Amino acid sequence: MTIDKARVLITGSAGFIGLHAASLFLQRGAQVLGIDNFTPYYDVALKEQRNAVLANHPDFSLARVSIEDMAAFGAAWRDFRPDIVLHLAGQAGVRYSIDAPESYISANVVGTFNLLELARHNPVRHLLCASTSSIYGANTDMPFTETQRTAMPMSLYAATKGATELMGHSYAHLFGIPTTFFRFFTVYGPWVRPDMALFRFTRAILAGEPIDVYNNGRMARDFTYVEDLAEAIARLADAVPGDTPVEGDSLSPVAPFRVVNIGRGRLTPLMDYIAALESALGREAIKNFMPMQPGDVLATEASPELLRRLTGYVPATEPAVGVRKFADWYRDHYRV
Repeated sequence: MTIDKARVLITGSAGFIGLHAASLFLQRGAQVLGIDNFTPYYDVALKEQRNAVLANHPDFSLARVSIEDMAAFGAAWRDFRPDIVLHLAGQAGVRYSIDAPESYISANVVGTFNLLELARHNPVRHLLCASTSSIYGANTDMPFTETQRTAMPMSLYAATKGATELMGHSYAHLFGIPTTFFRFFTVYGPWVRPDMALFRFTRAILAGEPIDVYNNGRMARDFTYVEDLAEAIARLADAVPGDTPVEGDSLSPVAPFRVVNIGRGRLTPLMDYIAALESALGREAIKNFMPMQPGDVLATEASPELLRRLTGYVPATEPAVGVRKFADWYRDHYRV
């Protein structure tokens, strides 16, 4: 089965990545059921606006339920009968996990457990689940590869994502659920969350306010443009674990389970990223240099080779291009 005519359930459909992934699946002919509870972690109006974009498509429907609510979540799942499930819902943010740890256990661990139980009793062709580059934690051997040790998380957020990967593997082994976890690398672009650096920097620069630059700017990231990420996810939907192993695969020897990095495989210094935003906005940022934040890491860089072998695709949008697209969207959306 290809994406065309597939029934795709997407948790977190009103989120930043959820919007872009759902839009692409719809463009490619899928029927999509979005699952979202519109949690007020950040501006709910922005989530409603994202959902309004999807609601314009005749093949999109929405269930306003929480993945922690097994009864409601299960009813929506069984009514829709998905072929593919894309699990993007969860509590995001490294810093917030220090202040509100219980929300991470509830959304990420309990919510994912509910999802796995539903996949156990209502089989799907492919279960795709979001993980994070934060899972590499204290590793310094870059680029990160999917077979590296990931037992050194630097935040509870990363720890909960690591837990969901372990849970996913056990369910894939015990119940034969074809499962792919993908590790995102610093995703950015239009509709990004307001708590993320690009949004905060843009808002501050346009208001003439200073931006906080941590570790005195001495950090680097493998920045991944959100539309590239959605393309990678769509292609991975057809790369079902167990169908076609490839060289260097992370495929488990005992389960139809793999993990895949989604990133460009290129480091961009934080100061270059800020410079790209300054150029796009036509304004220089007032920089407030700060020490390193708890739970943060100096750099993250993906090895995208497994993604390339599985799909023939690797994200390629240069940060200067992607940042300008975001800046154009921000100015249009907020009329500034």
